[in-house]
Parts: sequence; C-alpha cells; structure tokens
Amino acid sequence: MDIDVVVNERELLGECPLWDERTRTLWWVDILSPSLKKLSPSGRPETIRLDEAMGSFAFREKGGLLAAMKSGLYFFDGEKREAIGKPESHLPQNRFNDGRCDRDGRFWSGTMMEAMREPVGSLYRIGADRSCVRKRTGITVPNSLAWSPDGRTMYFADSPRRTVWAFDYDRASGEQSNERVFVTTQAGFPDGSCVDADGCLWNAEYGGARVVRYTPAGKVDRVVELPVKNPTCCAFGGGKLDVLYITTAAQRLNEAQLKEQPLAGSLLAIRPGSTGLAESRYAG
Repeated sequence: MDIDVVVNERELLGECPLWDERTRTLWWVDILSPSLKKLSPSGRPETIRLDEAMGSFAFREKGGLLAAMKSGLYFFDGEKREAIGKPESHLPQNRFNDGRCDRDGRFWSGTMMEAMREPVGSLYRIGADRSCVRKRTGITVPNSLAWSPDGRTMYFADSPRRTVWAFDYDRASGEQSNERVFVTTQAGFPDGSCVDADGCLWNAEYGGARVVRYTPAGKVDRVVELPVKNPTCCAFGGGKLDVLYITTAAQRLNEAQLKEQPLAGSLLAIRPGSTGLAESRYAG
C-alpha cells in the first residue's frame, strides 16, 4: 500500500487528527511541542502555538473547539479561550490525553501523569450541559476512545496494559456497561483509534510500526506496516472520507534512530479501500 507523506515535520508527539468535513480541513496537535495544527484545502499547513499541552479536542456544533489541555477543559476559538472545567487542578502533574465525542455529542477524555507512568489518571465524560463526570480511575495512559457507527459500542484502552476494551453504550444516558476485552496487542501498544463505516476499528500501534484494522468481533482484518516505529493516532478524511491520516511521534528517539526513521514525527496518509464517518461534534 502506498504511504503518502502529507506533512514532513519532526513532531515530538503528533496526535488527535480530526477531519472537518464542513471546511475540508484536517486538524491535529503536537502535544509535547504544544501546538494546534491544520491543513486546509490550499495544502499549506498552519501552526497555532500554545502555552500548554493540548491532548485532544473536538469540533463544536456552535463553532470552534472543545479542547482538553494540561490545565483543564476549554472552549477554544483562535486566541480566545474560555475555561469550562478543571477537574484535576489538584493534580498539577497530570494532563489530558486522548479524547473523542460519542455519537450524541458528549466528549470523553482521559488524563495521565506527565512525567512518570503511574496509574493516577481518570476518564471523564463532558456533557452538552458542561457537566464533567469522572467515569473511571486508575488509568496510566488513556487512549483509543471510539464508538461504533450506531453508537452502541464504546472502545477504550489503557496503553501500557496492551488492551482495548469494548463496552455496551447507552446512547440516551451516556453510560457504559458490560466491559470486555476487545483485543490485546502484541507488536506495540494500542494508541489512538477510529472506526470506519463498516464498524471496523483502526488502531495505531505505538512501538509496533503499524496500523491494524479489527473487525467488530475483534479479529485482525488488515495490517498496514509503516516506515516509522511510533504511529500515534488515525482518522479518516478527504472529500470522500477515504483517506486514513496517521500522526506519528519522534519523542525519545536518539540520533541513530532518527536517521533510521527519517519520517518519524511526520503526518502520513494511506488509501486503505475503506471509508470513514463524519466526526461527531460536541453538542454544547
């Protein structure tokens, strides 16, 4: 499969690619060199420098973004920020990481300890009314938040445990139940995911140099080998939602490793023969 280099920059921790079908713009972040990035139809990447890490974000129905940043949750529109919640102001060592909206416009995002990998993070659900509810504790590195096309199955991973869980999801209440192991990864750690129109989960395996497509039953359907060791997240985009964009990381690689992986930290893309779904937007 051909792999296109969309943006050749050495991002420390590229993450959270999201396609805005309304403007045909791809957005993503570099968490460790704090910045929000976008690629418009002109093909020229733009960078918005940030004063703190943004782990993930969602498009808002009302315009702008809901951003999960190191210090808390914000409505973000250009240089304007409005704080809507700081659930871990008592834990300055933590920051938000992966996040995504369910099919009904609730935003879910998890936190993690910045410097050390200790299980002190939590998973939060942010409702359209701005309520912020802690739904899970004891998390080390939250990742792989995604929902099936009908919104009735939720996915979530704690990366160091090499496990992606699936849950039954009640769309009316936003509650998950019936936790079960969906997949356990072998080559790498489960990082960010997205779901295609067929209900298959695409997962970026950090440290595994690949993206894997799993059927709704948790069976490996396809493996795409990549020229970088640390892919971080993936999302469908393009005019027909048939392009899979993949963010990658250059963090912790020494000079020899960077020489072996000159595309580490770049934004990549493939056309896997599958199509995605329009990104769900925060309803608040």
